[in-house]
Amino acid sequence: MPSLLSIGRVLDKALASVSSVEEVQNSLVHHTLKLTSLLHESAKRSIRERASLHNSSSWLLPPELTIKLDTKSLMQAMACCNMFHKCAKDPASYSHINLTSARKVDDGVVSTLINRAGKELRFLEIGHVDGQSKSKTPHLLNGSCLAPLSHNHGFIGKYLRSLHLYDVRSITDNLSIDSLSACSNITDLKMVGVYSPSEKLLKSLAVKCRFIEHLFFETYGSKGASRKDSSALAVLLTNLPSLTSLTLINLRLRDATVQTLAKGSRKLKHLNLSRNSIVKGCFLRESGHCLQDSALETLILRDCSSLEEKEVLQFFDSLLAENFRFIRHIDVSNSRGLLSDDGKRSCKPKFPLKKLKKERPDVKIVANFNPTLSRSQKRSQGNDAEVQINEVGE
Repeated sequence: MPSLLSIGRVLDKALASVSSVEEVQNSLVHHTLKLTSLLHESAKRSIRERASLHNSSSWLLPPELTIKLDTKSLMQAMACCNMFHKCAKDPASYSHINLTSARKVDDGVVSTLINRAGKELRFLEIGHVDGQSKSKTPHLLNGSCLAPLSHNHGFIGKYLRSLHLYDVRSITDNLSIDSLSACSNITDLKMVGVYSPSEKLLKSLAVKCRFIEHLFFETYGSKGASRKDSSALAVLLTNLPSLTSLTLINLRLRDATVQTLAKGSRKLKHLNLSRNSIVKGCFLRESGHCLQDSALETLILRDCSSLEEKEVLQFFDSLLAENFRFIRHIDVSNSRGLLSDDGKRSCKPKFPLKKLKKERPDVKIVANFNPTLSRSQKRSQGNDAEVQINEVGE
């Protein structure tokens, strides 16, 4: 094997043999550095491949297993042996980071894993899913854990495609907003927490993240979106030309705002406004022809306490008139029933289901007005379009 001294001598001879022009010699040194870098990366790749081969012969496990474990298992595997430690440090192992099932994950752990993934990062999911944060498990994550996404002019953030955040605190400060804005190529954004997205965050996303296709905001707080927040949300959606799926749960948006959102999203196929206590449903009527020829396929208005029976009936009449020709799934279920003209609630609205089945057999209607559903059942059904139909009859 050639020593470093002999390699240096070869380089000196090469420099002496070429032109005495300094630019030519500098170019040779530059190409030599590039070649040694490529050799270094090739050697590292060879080491990983040999480790995988050793893995398959010694442990009788497939080679790809070392980079296809879930994030928690990868962290545990690093402590097993040198081979797993080396494989688990491969950035490709952290292209999909999911820490929602891991306990006691703090900001430092998240930041370390983001840095370890580097430009391989594609999917990041952190926090407590399904309200786990309300249990005895303490809040450990702040928005500052996303800071590595914006380092070096967003070097890591620009590679991220999917980001899901569950009850991550302080997501509205400048550092967190800068981190989210660095994800300029993100296509899937999901944020669930106590507070609705702020005006400042929405405006930043509207400018920096224009490739979003799937947008999901859910709040379990009692405070609804302010007028400024609603206006900023409308601006964001009009700046997302590729948006196909929009979920806004418990954001308490008014019909006029919803109408603006729906009209501004030409490619929108999935719209979920579950647990909106303000929307009445008149946005469907007031949108007129702008919505009737839209690409909307799924409309979910589950547990919207102000949803009016007359507006839903008029919407169904519009379906019979062959409007909304692309729609395939509608959910207007409500455990409290729909609001009637007399101010009372109706759990047996007179929907023309038989006529709809005959004239629009391609449309599935979910109208469950069973008040005995548990809160967890309503929550799961609010996010799931494939629930059982409760036919309320003529």
